[in-house]
Amino acid sequence: MSILESLIRPDERTVLLIDGANLYSATRGLAFDIDYRKLLDEFRKHGRLIRAYYYTAVAEDQDFSPIRPLVDWLDYNGFAVVTKPAKEYLDATGRRRFKGDMDVEITVDLLQTADFADHAFLFSGDGDFVAAIHAAQRKGLRVSVVSTTRSNPPMASDDIRRACDHFVEITDLANLIGRAPRERAHEGEPRT
Repeated sequence: MSILESLIRPDERTVLLIDGANLYSATRGLAFDIDYRKLLDEFRKHGRLIRAYYYTAVAEDQDFSPIRPLVDWLDYNGFAVVTKPAKEYLDATGRRRFKGDMDVEITVDLLQTADFADHAFLFSGDGDFVAAIHAAQRKGLRVSVVSTTRSNPPMASDDIRRACDHFVEITDLANLIGRAPRERAHEGEPRT
């Protein structure tokens, strides 16, 4: 029996909420990539997958954004993609960086999910989601968090692991939704 079979009831309406940057950081630290087609297929095998959200910030003013091919692929292949423009800043060393926090968008969708689903899988270990998880649970939603404590540093906070109904170590799903790592020509989220 797979971990998903033990967590998802056959008649359960499920929703995936994927914090793209957080998931990428977690899997990068573990040396495997997510196969997003396999991820959808695996969750469709169990329960009734209602929606799969993917959240990420996109650098709008660049000629080429390394995340754009992934975002486009996800959008055409069954994911509800939620983006917003990334904000540019200079770090302490003067290097150009981009930032785009999607916490508010994920929180709103998590709370709205309680109105039409039974079980949400939040792919993020960010402790900022603890209050949102508790609020969704009070509305009757079961919330499972998918992240890792096996990376260095761990991507899943202790607080979020305590708040959720179930914590799923992403490495336990690697054989179901992962693919072998490949050379990355650039920094950023992986392409499909």
